Amino acid sequence: MKTLTLSMNPFAQRLNEGGVGMYFILIAFLLSLVFIVLAFVKKKTNQTASNKMIGLAAESSLVALVIGCLSSVMGIISLFDMLEAIGETRPDLFAAGIKVSLLTITFGLFAFVVARIGILAYKWSLKPNIEA
Repeated sequence: MKTLTLSMNPFAQRLNEGGVGMYFILIAFLLSLVFIVLAFVKKKTNQTASNKMIGLAAESSLVALVIGCLSSVMGIISLFDMLEAIGETRPDLFAAGIKVSLLTITFGLFAFVVARIGILAYKWSLKPNIEA
């Protein structure tokens, strides 16, 4: 019988590889998705609450992007600290450090784009206000 563990999951491996910032990005991303779903659910009954949910989705998607940028810069700084401590520049260490720092910005951008597509779909689904 084949068992699936958390360490065998490629997504979980990348999440761990990117560091702590990846978990904060994941939380902001999931919050964005929850807010978008709630906005669609409340669209018919409570337009004010629905607009609030879309605003929160926009803010949490932006938080995911900013955390990705911050984590990426912090990863590059730690890469240079490591290279300074070693005293030599080895291409394999440099490439590994750059890869880890790019994981966070990539995930942050992914979370931002997906949430923004959801927000765009919500706004597209609204009926236009036609005033005579």
